[in-house]
Amino acid sequence: MPTSRNAKGIDILGYDQTGKRTITVQVKALSKRNPVPLGAEPKNLIAKFIIIARHVAAETPEFFIARTSDIRDRIHEAHKDGKTSYWLQPKDYEGFRDQWATIGNG
Repeated sequence: MPTSRNAKGIDILGYDQTGKRTITVQVKALSKRNPVPLGAEPKNLIAKFIIIARHVAAETPEFFIARTSDIRDRIHEAHKDGKTSYWLQPKDYEGFRDQWATIGNG
């Protein structure tokens, strides 16, 4: 199920088999085709990779995998009631579908 909040920080920390290469991943889960909420500060995207899991409750969820650096220029910003929020539109992440090779091998 999708999370109920947008927590700061890294969700997954991984190492290769030698322990010399580390990867950091932030995961965003969506129940349907929606924008990905990124919270009040895009600088909170501190992991090297982002994985967006869409249709997480369905039999066949979809996955979009990107380097965080590759999505930074695609982040949208909005201001409402004195608050700023950031998100990633579906059209801006859908090109990263099943790009598992972006992370590489262990």
